[in-house]
Amino acid sequence: MAAEHGRKWDRCLADTAVKTVTGLAVGVVFSVLLFKRRTWPVSLGSGLGLGMGYANCQHDFRSPYLVHGNMVKLDQRVCCDSSFLSRELE
Repeated sequence: MAAEHGRKWDRCLADTAVKTVTGLAVGVVFSVLLFKRRTWPVSLGSGLGLGMGYANCQHDFRSPYLVHGNMVKLDQRVCCDSSFLSRELE
């Protein structure tokens, strides 16, 4: 339980940081190219990124029973047995 909570915090902080930095970068580009070096596009971009990261974190922590799967391994007999596939199609 504690390990899953720690993984959620790590994922949350990393996601928020990426979204904030991306919003900041987009704001800087728009500020330089379109808005004559005003500061409001930078603030708006970083605020939007921070808000999206916060919303994702809120969703992650409010759904405690959601399990993030990494890989599902199929049984070779079930996967490649032609008689199994023909029974499923009928």
